[in-house]
Amino acid sequence: MTRAELLTPECGESSGSQVAVADSRPLVRIRGVTKEYVRGAEVVQVLSGIDLDISDGSFEALMGPSGSGKSTLLNLVSGLDRPTRGSVEVVGTPLERLSESELARWRARELGIVFQTYNLLPVLSAVENVELPLLLTSLSRKVRRQRAELALEVVGLSDRARHLPSELSGGQQQRVAIARAIVHDPRLIVADEPTGDLDRASADEILALFQTLNEELGKTIVMVTHDPAAAGCAGAVRRLDKGVLAS
Repeated sequence: MTRAELLTPECGESSGSQVAVADSRPLVRIRGVTKEYVRGAEVVQVLSGIDLDISDGSFEALMGPSGSGKSTLLNLVSGLDRPTRGSVEVVGTPLERLSESELARWRARELGIVFQTYNLLPVLSAVENVELPLLLTSLSRKVRRQRAELALEVVGLSDRARHLPSELSGGQQQRVAIARAIVHDPRLIVADEPTGDLDRASADEILALFQTLNEELGKTIVMVTHDPAAAGCAGAVRRLDKGVLAS
């Protein structure tokens, strides 16, 4: 198994050719999305009538003040939350039509998630943490381990595969989390403040890695960030304010 076979949707095609043959329909298509929460007798509207298209192969940043709805919108794209009204279609699938078990299977196929906190299991090595999403597949133990090791190679941590999270720096732990997010070859990666807990040098390394995943491997990336430097690495910046997407 080669690195290309692990991390490119169609073996032998460049990311540019993938974009060229992709369906013209956006990879993410959001229409009329409103999200409300009920707190006692009060209805709190977090998102209001959001329309958003994200193209296959793009790298986009979501910015806005605290409470603007950035993470809520990312959770809707991830199928971790459901809209009060409106539709969310990702990779050709209307998420509101799926049951919770169907959403879990969809995420296992199509989506990689990177959080601000690394969410690594402290008793497992780096390669074991990366391998975790593959335990739900029918892949053999040997193939699972091969894919996990290749994902660590992609993020530049082959020499740390047997280290525990406590033996890694913050930047290295985030790289392990990214390897875990790409080990099943998703088309879409969503990242919620992925550099928020890192120093500037480590943050820049993670952003460079995202750019590589986008430009060389053709991954679509949607990143929530408050950091202008991080947003500057994306190809497009979307701004939310009080639940409304700026035009």
